[in-house]
Amino acid sequence: MGSSSPPVKPASPSGQSTSSSTNSPQNRSWWARSWPLALLVALGAAGGTLTWFKPETHSLDYAVCSVNRTIYTVDSDLPNVQCIFVHDTLISDTGDLEDITLRWRDRWWSEIPLASVIHLPWPFNFLEPSLRVINIPPDSIVVPGLTDAHAHMLHYGFKMNLNLEDCTSVDDVLSHLKAYVIAHPDILGDPTRWIEGMGWDQNKWPGAQYPHANDFDREPLLRGRRISLARIDAHASWVSNRVLQLMAPLPKEDIDGGLIIRDKHGKPTGIFVDNAMSLIPSQPFSETRAIEYFTRATSDALAVGLTSVHDAFSVPEEIHFYRKLSETQKLPLRLYLMGSVNSDDYWGSQIPRLIQHGFGGRLTVRSVKLFADGALGSFGAALLEPYSDNPSTSGIMRVRPEALAKLVKEFSIDGWQINIHCIGDRANRVVLDIYDDILANASFSVDALRPRIEHAQILTLDDIKRIGKLGVIPSVQPTHATSDMWYAEDRLGPKRIKGAYAYRALLNASPTRVLPLGSDFPVEGINPLLGFYAAVSRLSVTGDSPHGPGGWYPSERLTRAEALKGMTLDAAYASFSEDILGSLSIGKKADFVILDRDIMTVPIEDILSAKVTATVIDGEVVYGNL
Repeated sequence: MGSSSPPVKPASPSGQSTSSSTNSPQNRSWWARSWPLALLVALGAAGGTLTWFKPETHSLDYAVCSVNRTIYTVDSDLPNVQCIFVHDTLISDTGDLEDITLRWRDRWWSEIPLASVIHLPWPFNFLEPSLRVINIPPDSIVVPGLTDAHAHMLHYGFKMNLNLEDCTSVDDVLSHLKAYVIAHPDILGDPTRWIEGMGWDQNKWPGAQYPHANDFDREPLLRGRRISLARIDAHASWVSNRVLQLMAPLPKEDIDGGLIIRDKHGKPTGIFVDNAMSLIPSQPFSETRAIEYFTRATSDALAVGLTSVHDAFSVPEEIHFYRKLSETQKLPLRLYLMGSVNSDDYWGSQIPRLIQHGFGGRLTVRSVKLFADGALGSFGAALLEPYSDNPSTSGIMRVRPEALAKLVKEFSIDGWQINIHCIGDRANRVVLDIYDDILANASFSVDALRPRIEHAQILTLDDIKRIGKLGVIPSVQPTHATSDMWYAEDRLGPKRIKGAYAYRALLNASPTRVLPLGSDFPVEGINPLLGFYAAVSRLSVTGDSPHGPGGWYPSERLTRAEALKGMTLDAAYASFSEDILGSLSIGKKADFVILDRDIMTVPIEDILSAKVTATVIDGEVVYGNL
């Protein structure tokens, strides 16, 4: 620290020390350079503080860097960078570490009042801050926070409570239910308690036939109990005889947009499809159960890298729950809710309009969910021609086209984004006709409305071109293709299948090259890498397909870059948030994920082995570690 004192000249020939005078030119120069620092040191020694001259510091200022430049930004101007710099909740810089560090230090100095005169030489540069740099392992990568563009948060938690997805027969379901009852003494001792679960799929069972209410009575522990089990797609329910008794008397005719499966004598079998499910009594909404289901869903979502979820069916009670939660604490992830009410009359006034609401601004409600038809697996998808494997039906339109058109117009006038569930080619045709009429009105802009078709699963080839021409956003779920591929062609035939699960064709038709990807969890798995893998491979998780290891209709595969964009930037665009989310670009939210291997380059079969090591939202680690 001796250099803090002025230099001393050698002794004069007379032997007397000639200490420098403040009047000498040399010493005037030294003092001009050093007096600010001397003053600060004096203040510190006197018990003062140096914080008065420091710029504001942020605990979340840090850089994340990759020696291999495997930070995939999904920003076309700078697709790969060595580092991203996080300041508070935002990405404030990207590029090489050296450049980022220089710019950061320049900004740091620019905030100091005496920056024009204070220059700290060694050894005083210890007062300068050092940038915290986090180097990811060489094999790891960074991607923007992943979004599921179509999912069901509370339904996921509900399903995990009693998950029947892996059941391979009716007897297997009964075994699961028996074990569940035994494991829950409160239910075991009270036959009036409801047993509710989800996930069964008759297409996986021998004979592929619907089950029957009588099946439950084969197990003595289940006989006489209130049992209601949703099918894997939530478009059909299987109930017990006790529930049928509670529902009596049932209508003798099917209700509009729904189907009551009956035996040859006209007696209900316990299977209710689509709108007929509304006849089944259910437990009232409970905030206690909701928080249990939400906690499970968010915990599992963050662990697989999801930072945003588009919840594709939020009834008013659920929206109120989310709003109340967001106003008392920061939501664990971002939620884009699609409000929904089962009514043909305009219900926009029943849900609030919320934009980046609550602590952290993580809740948005600006869209609605409408339904045109049902699902393919339960023969509810509305087709232009009868099912190839069941010519007795062409599926179900859950709402009359004229009633749907009226709702779409009213919601458009009121400024809501409209997202309509469409599986079959008839449903897609009806909705495209409605959107065409709406968008032909000069007062409606496609960019302002950003109308969506949820699933866009089966379309004629002409309607694939039309959806692009209109600028309608198809929101698709790649794992639906790989789940349905084992029976879809039998159900649709060789001609219709050409326009089914046609993700490459839909992307090519889009003038904006936008194709948001989701999972529809809990219908499919919650891990977004399952959708990424399905989109780029068209294979099952075991690496096979009806067409062999090359994939099912491989011409409809997406590239890895397109798939990543579909679950980041495209999903952001589909929710009006591309200015703040979807890419690791300067000024956007610091939402990102670190994976332990490079899904953009590893062999296809290794993609699903990738694990999330950190999930970050607003610059804060919400899962794993940096």
